[in-house]
Amino acid sequence: MSSSWRPDELDLVERAHELEIAVRRPDGTLRRWTPVWVVVMDGHVHVRSWYRRGTGWFGHAVTDRLARVRVPGLEADVDVVDVGGAGGGPATGDLPERVDAAYRAKYGRQGAASMVTPEAVATTLRLDPTR
Repeated sequence: MSSSWRPDELDLVERAHELEIAVRRPDGTLRRWTPVWVVVMDGHVHVRSWYRRGTGWFGHAVTDRLARVRVPGLEADVDVVDVGGAGGGPATGDLPERVDAAYRAKYGRQGAASMVTPEAVATTLRLDPTR
């Protein structure tokens, strides 16, 4: 079972413009770091992809369900949880709209436009720290 983020960690993630994510290769080494926009909502860290859903960092993260993330002042291993429905089922409840609102609040309505499309919403991932 995954742990919760500490308040100081959430603050570092929320203050960062981008989070860098890397997925491990089968030999345990990290693939290249990829910058992604990140939001914190209700004590959870969420990221989305706006393209390359089946390949690249997103494809590997969804398949492996583990990744490593970093922002200034923090580097951590995380469990990757598909909450957007990209893995088959649709997202439930009001989560998509609340994550959309978090993206708009952080990046501005125009800046977040590509992150709140139906395609991007379907790629919503929650990143839970492994401890």
